[in-house]
Amino acid sequence: MRRSISYAEPKVALAGESKTWKFVYTPASDLQKGARLKFDLGSKGRGFDWEIPQTNLKSKKNLIWMEIPSKKALGAIEVPVPETSLPQFEFTLPGDVKAGEEIVIYMGTPESSGVEKKGNRAQFHTLRRRPFSLYIDPKGKGEYKESEVFHVDVKGSELHSIRIIVPSVVNKNQRFDVIVRFEDEFGNLTGNAPEGTLIEFSYERLRENISWKLFVPETGFINLPNLYFNEPGIYKIQLKNLTTGKTFASAPIKCFADTDRQLYWGTFHGEMILHDAGKNIESCLRYVRDDAAHQFYSSSSFEGETETPTDIWKGIGSHIAEFNEDDRFTTFLGMQWAGTPGEEGLRQIVYLKDSKPLLRKKESKANHLKKIYKSHTPKDFISIPMFTMGSETLYDFENFAPEYEKVVEIYNAWGSSECTKGEGNPRPITSKGKKGMKEKGEGSIRKALNNNLRFGFVAGGFDDRGIFSHLFDSDQVQYTPGLTAILATNHTRDGLIQALNKKSCYATTGPRIIAGLEIAGAPMGSELNTKAKPGLEYNRHITGHAVGLDKIKEILIIRNGKPFHTFNPKDDTFEFSFDDSDPLEKVTLKGSGEAPPFAYYYMRIEQMDGHLAWTSPIWIDLGVPVPSEKKKK
Repeated sequence: MRRSISYAEPKVALAGESKTWKFVYTPASDLQKGARLKFDLGSKGRGFDWEIPQTNLKSKKNLIWMEIPSKKALGAIEVPVPETSLPQFEFTLPGDVKAGEEIVIYMGTPESSGVEKKGNRAQFHTLRRRPFSLYIDPKGKGEYKESEVFHVDVKGSELHSIRIIVPSVVNKNQRFDVIVRFEDEFGNLTGNAPEGTLIEFSYERLRENISWKLFVPETGFINLPNLYFNEPGIYKIQLKNLTTGKTFASAPIKCFADTDRQLYWGTFHGEMILHDAGKNIESCLRYVRDDAAHQFYSSSSFEGETETPTDIWKGIGSHIAEFNEDDRFTTFLGMQWAGTPGEEGLRQIVYLKDSKPLLRKKESKANHLKKIYKSHTPKDFISIPMFTMGSETLYDFENFAPEYEKVVEIYNAWGSSECTKGEGNPRPITSKGKKGMKEKGEGSIRKALNNNLRFGFVAGGFDDRGIFSHLFDSDQVQYTPGLTAILATNHTRDGLIQALNKKSCYATTGPRIIAGLEIAGAPMGSELNTKAKPGLEYNRHITGHAVGLDKIKEILIIRNGKPFHTFNPKDDTFEFSFDDSDPLEKVTLKGSGEAPPFAYYYMRIEQMDGHLAWTSPIWIDLGVPVPSEKKKK
């Protein structure tokens, strides 16, 4: 029995290249005059997806057309597709096509020259066996029963840059591995480099016995094992392309003489633009772990049935459990729950164990935040208030639950909730138009801290789901996705959660800025008191460090919600120490109820390129603090 044949030429595309693509279909049976064929690119229309062609035969640029055995060129008609603004392309046969004859669909230009400018552009991301679909209606009555699939392998284009993935914190003589990614201009792995390309390895304080030259591997990445530093300091691994002369540096590495905490990067809240974290959770997790090089990640689907059906939630849960691997990649099952603006706001529920239910608001046991907290214990999850200053996600902190809300999201790609724009917020929540989210000062993190609420800082990434879905195509100002840094003693779920409970974490707008703040030797997240350390009443010795990926424009030490001390390093590395000698009793804020007067400090770093980092606060009580259980009464 004859079978239909379908194939694409060329079979391989380089990411982002423009060509005339050819899709050949040989039917197994005769197609009569009037038969319809409908071609679907499978594109979502995003800027990095496969380019959508146009149908005007008079135009020779980015055109889709069909040739039948008579060599006649047929134009396509755009056919709307339900639930999307992107079309499929339909052709109607002007005559019979016999079995075994070729039907060819072209995308590009019929001209032989200028293909780079007039052709059809491939997608920017690599994908093995990228599918294109052709649906056949043999009778021409709109009943598409048969379908054919063409496949094109999209591979990385020419070598453009080298990304070096390193740990941010190591100890003296501690062995560590470095992952080197050879990437094209779109960030894809590529081995497409001129023959004989050599890469020279180096770093500051180069040891004499290291003189490495690397080839660009076909896989596009290489692991360099067992590196170490002999002395404490700041290091950056450097790789120089000896063919082009370009040098690429890693993010900074801070080597300590001896520290029991390592620095781990990731996010609890964020959607990947390329890989949907619901239906495509497996590819999302692989991207986050392998391409983005995050060391921890939490799913963050919204609880609604439409957004997250039960079968999708089960799939998310099983993959989260499967991908969790100590000392490599820590995963958490998480969800977003949006309550009444002001009273409840938006929060990320991060479960501490696997196989947990989705807390749907339509169910009586989960229709109010207080019910959720009452039916669980702090050993079940942490609850992260997010986007607290958004007009539709406002959280005024009146019902703050410290046993669950150990950290607060100070930033995500839609803006910062640190303070209002008028109070000096460099990345405020704002829209260029009348619609969209506006900032609400009632949800200010500084205001909450001034009211003696205690929590650490984390950052979220990009999100276009749920309550954020209408922001993406609006005039809402969008910033870079953020990252959370956790300083923990071990790379496990328990280790990271214990660090969050201690508020041993900080937030950045994306770069892996190394930051540290201490008062009297106590690190960020610490709660001190003058009963245990009487000297704090008269002097607070403040030390810190910042290591940026660009020169540091400004370091602000915030005391009690106001800038207290400023540094302008104009360098990418800065260490400082100074004393706050103001009598503590004169600068403290009034504690609520029986709580003693208190002060808090945190650090905000701003690079020359505008990127930011915020360290979690350090609190000092004038006297002995009241236990949180007693405060609640």
